[in-house]
Amino acid sequence: MSAILQIAERVRSGQESATAIVERTLAALPQADAGLNAVTRLLPERALHEAALVDDIVAAGGDPGPLAGVPYGVKDLFDVEGLPTTAGSLLYADAPPAPADADAVVRLREAGAILVATLNMDEFAYGFATVNATHGTTRNPHDRTRLAGGSSGGCAAAVAAGALPFALGSDTNGSIRVPASLTGTYGLKPSHGDLPLGGTFPFADSFDDIGPFARDLTGLAIVWEVLSGRTTRLDPGELRVGRLGGRFRENADPFQLAAIDAIAPDAPFVDLPEIARARSAAFLITAYEGGMLHCDALARDPLAFDPAVRDRLLAGALLPEVLYREAQAFRAAYKAQVSALIAEFDVLLAPAAPCVAPLVKDPNILIDGARAPARSDLGIHTQPITFTGLPALAVPLYRPGQLPLGLQLVGRLHGEVELFRFAAMLEAQGIAGSWQPEGAASVDQQGALA
Repeated sequence: MSAILQIAERVRSGQESATAIVERTLAALPQADAGLNAVTRLLPERALHEAALVDDIVAAGGDPGPLAGVPYGVKDLFDVEGLPTTAGSLLYADAPPAPADADAVVRLREAGAILVATLNMDEFAYGFATVNATHGTTRNPHDRTRLAGGSSGGCAAAVAAGALPFALGSDTNGSIRVPASLTGTYGLKPSHGDLPLGGTFPFADSFDDIGPFARDLTGLAIVWEVLSGRTTRLDPGELRVGRLGGRFRENADPFQLAAIDAIAPDAPFVDLPEIARARSAAFLITAYEGGMLHCDALARDPLAFDPAVRDRLLAGALLPEVLYREAQAFRAAYKAQVSALIAEFDVLLAPAAPCVAPLVKDPNILIDGARAPARSDLGIHTQPITFTGLPALAVPLYRPGQLPLGLQLVGRLHGEVELFRFAAMLEAQGIAGSWQPEGAASVDQQGALA
């Protein structure tokens, strides 16, 4: 049974208090995070206050909501009332505190969930590695000599280790799907603009989305329902499936390709047009928008930036606006072309990250036979999907004892329900499903960290 459901049912039924769950979670998180470096701030005062409010509702005979008493964390770019929103940067460590919670945090609180921590990320979400100059590198709980991926690496690592039942991250070019694949968790990038972005520190408005991580599909679906206001089903049914071909069959682990072909051996291949151009345009748009966003701060205090991030932002700020406009025009035409091309499919299968987690000491991967920096190229299969605005669900392939690998289930615009249904079928068949690394913290049946 889903850990998220277990906790909520026990709290709503009065079998266990939200306060007790939160106290144990807060006590256990520092040990669970030792060697992972996923957590940037614990929020004990806030969490215990929220837990007491949930317990008061239960005591009065009310229902606190579908996520009653469930502890969770957010990537360090969500506004948390009373705290500076740093986006993982020393530059904003002393910024004025946020006057209110981010919209998504409000929705989760109203559903009974309890925020206990903020989580590590690449500075300003610019990277696929969660190598942070201020907070350090987040490690992979399956092998701590390896990266957790990014930029939502703290979210993925905390959930994969069992330290938190779910976490809320963001995805601009793959920042949910890449770390989900490398850590063996479920992660959703929704249809662009479907989930509330209010109160989140932007990277590139054209592409930014938020989404949840969880170790089980049922729990992920519940969190998505709360955030979206929609309902889903997990029955398999009849779904029309295709396999993304062309560039999506290159630079992928053989295990991923074999899994795709075993899942849908008769499904047709779908070749998206101009993949290389789409990825280049995605790079250009995000670089330009990121550079413009930070242009004043770069001029005022460039040494306050992580050097690797600073150089990329400076390059973006120097891009001519005419190139940005051309890339946006291409994107609009491209999205219409792809929507027509995939109209007959409910689900398209593709790799997520192209390989298992790279080593922290050697953060490089092979792209077209040449070594390339993981920090920029782990999103080779996710960036073209983001470019289209389509939803994509990262699904962990079930392979205990081996390093995690994930697939992307790509849907039509607003087609998240079909993605959940197909993932449920894969989980029922034993093809998909997360597994917990040996010695990691775990959420026990009482809904507390054990």
